[in-house]
Amino acid sequence: MTSQPPAPAAELSGRIRGGPSDLLHEELLAPQFQFEVRHLLEHYIAVEKTLASEYTRMGLLSAAEAHSVAALLDAVGPDTLTARPDANMSDIAFALERHVTAGLPAPLPRWHVDRSRNDLQACAQAMFGRDRIARLAGSLLELCAVLLERAEDTRGLPMPGYTHFQAAQIITPGFYLAAFTDQLLHTQRRLLHTYDGMNACPLGAGAMAGQELPWDRDRMARLLGFDRPHPNALTAVASRRWSAEATAELSLLGAALSRFVTDLLTWGGSEHGFIELPDELSGISSAMPQKKNYPVLERIRGRTAHLTAFHADVLLGQRNTPFSNLVEVSKEAGTHVLTAFDSAHGTVRLLTEVMRRLHFRADRMRAVCEREYLGGFSLANALTLTEGVPWRTAQVVAGKYVVSACEAGVSPRPGRPDLLTRAAAEQGLVLTAPAALLADAFDVDRGLARLASAGSAHPDAVRETLRSQRAAHEETRAAWDRRAEAVRAGASETNRALRPAGGER
Repeated sequence: MTSQPPAPAAELSGRIRGGPSDLLHEELLAPQFQFEVRHLLEHYIAVEKTLASEYTRMGLLSAAEAHSVAALLDAVGPDTLTARPDANMSDIAFALERHVTAGLPAPLPRWHVDRSRNDLQACAQAMFGRDRIARLAGSLLELCAVLLERAEDTRGLPMPGYTHFQAAQIITPGFYLAAFTDQLLHTQRRLLHTYDGMNACPLGAGAMAGQELPWDRDRMARLLGFDRPHPNALTAVASRRWSAEATAELSLLGAALSRFVTDLLTWGGSEHGFIELPDELSGISSAMPQKKNYPVLERIRGRTAHLTAFHADVLLGQRNTPFSNLVEVSKEAGTHVLTAFDSAHGTVRLLTEVMRRLHFRADRMRAVCEREYLGGFSLANALTLTEGVPWRTAQVVAGKYVVSACEAGVSPRPGRPDLLTRAAAEQGLVLTAPAALLADAFDVDRGLARLASAGSAHPDAVRETLRSQRAAHEETRAAWDRRAEAVRAGASETNRALRPAGGER
């Protein structure tokens, strides 16, 4: 691509005599310029082309003139524009304006009339944020798909579930992963809500009070893939609520992921050994050759903490500022928004690969289920339902039995019926079938099979949960596809509107 020659020095305003100082250029403007050229340029170009189309609709530019502007805009790439304090004040909007002006065969006096950088910038930033949310949603969809597959494969595999860091009841990896998927589907719903909330086009707001020409804001919104224009001109240019809301969702996601990864770290420890990762996702100790470490899990959990920090940075950057267009809010407060999205995206990618490659060790998990007295709740239930023992008394009898069995070194199965009989006698009770009670209560597979409520860890209940989740997953994917199609359709309509007469290229 051949770039335009550098624009000569020019006055952009009669209010000040020269461009920014070298210090401002080096410390503030040039870095911002490079960031926007790299990450927002396509959005600025789309906005400029939409505005050119509107000038044609209003009769301020001919179709041929608008096409010339669009062709020059299409020729712009990351290497085309240069931050020049003397020619464009190191500002991307001015750089685009100067680039097009320099390339036109004749001046277009009405091009850029009734325009402000404020709504232009707010619009490009909203489009950038919209794209980043959609990109993250795509990575979450992939993680959900992996979790659904792994959950289906492991919904009948017994493992201990923990409450208060103590082994509590028998569950399955599939049941646990379904809970993980539920959290991610909830996050997807919130991201869709955030996307839709910010999907209001700021273009046409002007500097803060609206514009003087009859811009068709509904049309401009549609061409840029928004579902509506922003209803208030001041809010359109003053608010960056979307960045605070989006990073809030990243922070909440990070907190949730950290809890699930904490369980994986625990399960992967030598005391449990419930999971194993392949060598290519593992690490070693430099001093202890017997160790196989999982630093990837530590990295994932550590990275989730950054997401909360990025949200706090955005929020503090906006706090206590006037409600108007401000560089402090529009640029400084958004300094780490891209990093936040990139960090979230990378974290989800890492976790997806972990979940895809992770192996559950059925033998180790079953051994703990057989060793621990995870049927204590079932025993208390059976004492009440089959022996007529009042519920609270049944809890006392079951608890006393477990204590005496542990002291005697008795395993949960087959257990010691005489110890259960004695615990009941201490409460003035006589049991009719203590051996049958113990055999049933502490049977590992029965621990899953006896579960009857919807949403439980019973393999059939998990299957139903996964069926609903797969449907929700596909609905979510379709919802994101519809939003992406609206953006593509708007861009296509803009390009059609800017073709020269007859459609020749």
